[in-house]
Amino acid sequence: MSAPAPDGVAAPFPPMKLHWSPSSPFVRKVLVVARELDLLDRIACERAVVGPARLNRDLMDDNPLNKIPTLVAGESLVLFDSRVICEYLDNLDGRALMFPRDPARRWPALRRQALGDGMTETAVLLRDEHWRGDGHRSTAHLLAYRAKVAACLATLEADDLAAERPDIGHVAVACALSYLDFRMPEIGWRDGHPRLAAWESAMAQRPSLALTRLVEANKRPLSFYEME
Repeated sequence: MSAPAPDGVAAPFPPMKLHWSPSSPFVRKVLVVARELDLLDRIACERAVVGPARLNRDLMDDNPLNKIPTLVAGESLVLFDSRVICEYLDNLDGRALMFPRDPARRWPALRRQALGDGMTETAVLLRDEHWRGDGHRSTAHLLAYRAKVAACLATLEADDLAAERPDIGHVAVACALSYLDFRMPEIGWRDGHPRLAAWESAMAQRPSLALTRLVEANKRPLSFYEME
């Protein structure tokens, strides 16, 4: 579906390239949204290997932050951060399916997106801290990150996530929970969160999520400075 142009004629979609990794939860979030909007076949994915201190010069030509996802749309527009890219795709689609216009739905969706993205970011920091190795880890940071993840899970367990159709908040939360499964199954987040676990199991059956599951980018062990 093409977004309507001002004169009512369907505007063409720009060619799009996504700097991508199969193990990035934020890349997956973009892919889920693209599939929900039937835009995935319009995006060419280009593998980008990055890490905390692993610079990718090709990526940095488009994104000086050296981060994925990064979307190149057309000849002059480059977007980074999953939130910005997802909103761009939703605007391109034109139906406001991911970012509702009605304030009664929009603000809860954006709040859930912030919570889901924040939990993912905290989980990434927790994993990074573990990877620093003996003598370099900060016990205070480990405890704080774990407490934040636990608080996010408790908040989501109390939330009513049921919806006729998922929006950006639901996508962000689902991607965050699957990242916990992928990178730190030892947390066992389903224990003590039966409502959230049931919701996630149902969400995971949607084609947009089932077909974009995270997979390990590398088979060999990585050092901290190589991590994706």
